[in-house]
Formats: sequence, structure tokens, C-alpha cells
Amino acid sequence: MKPYVLLMGLFVAGCAVGSDYQRPEVSLQTRFVGGNAETIEAVAAEQWWLNYEDATLTRFVTRGLAQSLDVMAAIESIRQAQAELRKTGINSALDGSLLGSVTKSGGDGTGGMSTVNSGELGASLVIDLFGGIRRERESAIASLTSVRAEVETVRLAWLAELLAAYSNARFYQEVLSLTRTTVSAREETVDITRSQFEAGAATEYEVAEAQALLSTVRADLPQYAALFDANVYAIATLLNEPAGPVMAEMQKSATQLRTPSGARTGVPADLLRNRPDVRSAEADLAAAVADVGVAEAALYPSLSITGTVGRIEALNSWSFGPTLTLPILNQGKLRATRDAAVSSAKQYEIAWRAAVLDAVEDVQVAQSNLSRYRQRVMLLETAASDYGRALTLAQQNYRAGAITLLDLLETDRNTASARISAASAVNDAAQAWATLKIATGAGSTAAEQALSEKAN
Repeated sequence: MKPYVLLMGLFVAGCAVGSDYQRPEVSLQTRFVGGNAETIEAVAAEQWWLNYEDATLTRFVTRGLAQSLDVMAAIESIRQAQAELRKTGINSALDGSLLGSVTKSGGDGTGGMSTVNSGELGASLVIDLFGGIRRERESAIASLTSVRAEVETVRLAWLAELLAAYSNARFYQEVLSLTRTTVSAREETVDITRSQFEAGAATEYEVAEAQALLSTVRADLPQYAALFDANVYAIATLLNEPAGPVMAEMQKSATQLRTPSGARTGVPADLLRNRPDVRSAEADLAAAVADVGVAEAALYPSLSITGTVGRIEALNSWSFGPTLTLPILNQGKLRATRDAAVSSAKQYEIAWRAAVLDAVEDVQVAQSNLSRYRQRVMLLETAASDYGRALTLAQQNYRAGAITLLDLLETDRNTASARISAASAVNDAAQAWATLKIATGAGSTAAEQALSEKAN
């Protein structure tokens, strides 16, 4: 059989070396511990931040998704990957150029100056005998898929940062309010103690002790105000907005963020397709598998069809024919490149498996934390309420002389601590709910939906 007949047969068959991508198997349980099942569509499209029922937070999310510098940079990476994809396929196989020239010549003994006009159109087409170009395009498509998933990951990471900063800011607003309440209570204690001192029923030491406790709690106010300011500045940075208007918007209300009800986690099989970081890792693996095919195809002969059409003055010319390239002397280098690609693909598979395991662990931990934090909120809020009632009784008894100042101040300190601990637990639970949502990939497509709704 003649060589060209064999080559044309391979071309017609359209064979491609290397393996077609298939998702590796990974052993997972049916459901998460303590979780319930939900469909992929429900989880991915959920605008879960709306469940906080906080209008200010909702406005921040909507504005920030469109303005965040991190998100904008990630979107540019999509455009870059799309451009890389356009370079593959027929654009990779086809090459050509149009040349034109005007040459003037002359000199002694030439009889004067002469002008020669010429033009040539040359083109070449690589015949993808062994699927190298096809695998190259598969790799570019997978890379684009990975980048798109990475953008979703960036959006979810941004949401996590915004939610944390917002929840912390509201927490410090609550702490400031609780601290001011404590200041008022201790001012009252100082007044009562001074009155008793003037009546001879209290000592100067007791007055000084009551005053010292008042000064101590007053000193906490600037610290909490600074922490509130710091979180507002973080919000402004995340929104890519000036801090002044954001600060004014935050000061219009001071309601602490509460944990929404419910928290479904879905099943691990859905998680694989839901979490954008897992989808990105899988797309990277698919690209690496395709790159193995590209490296494998380079080991085999390549066939290209070239042709030229030219004209010099009044003379026309043309040429056309196949070119066969056999990689012989560089086989060692090409095989090393192929082996490196195989190793790289194995590394990406390991990375994907690690991403899956990390994702499952994230969900399990977040589910457990949310459950425990909710319990803690109930217990600490009950404790704070009980201490509040005890403080009221202690103040009444102190006025009547039934208890000492030491007893009153101890109850006062315990009450202030219990109230702040309860507020801290509320903050932890509110953030734990968001952490669980993000761990399951919830809202990975809802961010684009929110932007679309804003545009309309």
C-alpha cells in the first residue's frame, strides 16, 4: 500500500490518540450527616443572603457583585480563555499570508532603472491525522470551563467576606448598645453609692470601687467603635465604594444579623457538580487529559497541504502539494513531553479527589457548627435574660440595704459579660449559616441572576 493512501485512510477515519475524558470514580456516602437532599438547580440558584431579611445587606450584595474588583478581574480571565479557545480548531490548522512587493533596481551598465512588481498568496492546512488539533481544542474548552467555575468561586468567596464583615459590624453595633446600657446601670450604681456615703451607710472605698467599674466600661466604648469602623471600611473596600456613604448607610440601622431558619445541605453527588471549586478542579483535569493527547499526537507524522499563487510582472505561477513531516531525531524529547503530560494529568486527578474530599469535609463541619451555634445562642440568650432579671433585683436590694456593693457589682459584671456573649453567639451562628451555604456551592449561579435582575 502506498504511503499517501494510508495517510488519507487515517484522515478519513478521524482517529485521535490519547484518551477521551471520563470523570474518575470516587466513593461517597448517600447523604451528609444531619443534612437533607435538594436538587442541584435549587441549591445553585438560591439567593440565600435574602433569607437574612436585611435590606441593607441585600443592597450591598447587589452593588458589590457588579463593582467588586476581584470579581471584575475574574471576569476578564473568562475573556482571556475565550480568546485562547478561538486560537484552536481551524484557526490552529490554517495558516497563510499575502505578500506584495515593488522592487526598483539600477546601476552602471544596466541601461537605467527597472521596476518589478510581484505578489504571492500562500496558504497551508494541517490535516489532523492523529487528533492533536482536536485534543488541543478540547483542552481549551475545558480550560474555559475551569475559568468560568473559578469566577463563581471568586463570587462566593467575595460573598463570604462581605457577609463576615457585615455581620461583625452589626455585632459591634450591638455591643456598643449593650455597653451603653451597662454604662447607664453603673452610673446609677455610683449615684446610689454616693448617696449612701453621704448618709453614712457606705464607705469612700465603695464609692471609688463603683466609680472605677464605671470608668472601665466607658473605656470599652472607643475600642468597640473602632472595631465597628474597621468592619465598615472592609465593607466599603469589598463594594469598591467610598467609606463615608457606606458608614452613613450602616448607621441608619443597627439590627444584629440573625440566623435564618433551615439549612439543607444536599447530597455529595450533587455537591460535585455544585461547588465551583470542585467543578474547576475537574475541568483542569479534563484539560490535562486532553494535553496528553496533544503530546501523544506530536510523536506521529504530520501532514499538511500547502499551496501558493503568485504573479511577477506578466507571469503567473502556482504550486500545490502535500508535505509529510516525520519526527525522528527528536523522539526522545517528544516522549519526555508526553510522559510529563501524563504525570501532570495524574496530579490534576489527585487534586480533584482532594477537592472533593475537602468539599465534603467543609459541609460536614459547617453543618455541625451551625447546629451547635444555634444551641449556644438559645442557652446564652437565656443566661443573659436571667442575669438581667438578677441585676434588676440586685439593684433593688442594694437600695434597700439588703445586699452589699460587692454583690451588686459582681452581678453587674456577670450580666454585662452574659449579654455580650449572647450577642457574640448570634454573630457566630449567622456567619455559620452563610458558611454552610457557601460550602455546598449554594448561590453559585444566583450571583449572575442577581446582576441580571439589577440590569433589568
